[in-house]
Amino acid sequence: MARVCFLLKVRADRVEEYRAAHADVWPEMRQALSESGWRNYSLFLREDGVLVGYLETDDFAAAQRAMEATEVNARWQAAMGEFFESLDGARPDEAMRPLTEVFHLP
Repeated sequence: MARVCFLLKVRADRVEEYRAAHADVWPEMRQALSESGWRNYSLFLREDGVLVGYLETDDFAAAQRAMEATEVNARWQAAMGEFFESLDGARPDEAMRPLTEVFHLP
């Protein structure tokens, strides 16, 4: 199992809207994530917009490909894209770059 952590930046003026959008994630999006191998998935958001994501999966690249193949992911990414800074034309899920783990206490 791989543990994956990534950072993104939500626009500071959109933090509350972003929180609201995640208070009620579409059931079909939740299902697609689960079926694509995303487990124990959490998002943490600082008031200044720094977003930390964490998930566990058997194969992150395969989990990303599986999500990319779903219709619901395309709709979700289009809806969420407006909330983020510095995507340079990429979707939020394309901008996720895993951080290197330097310590783990099992």
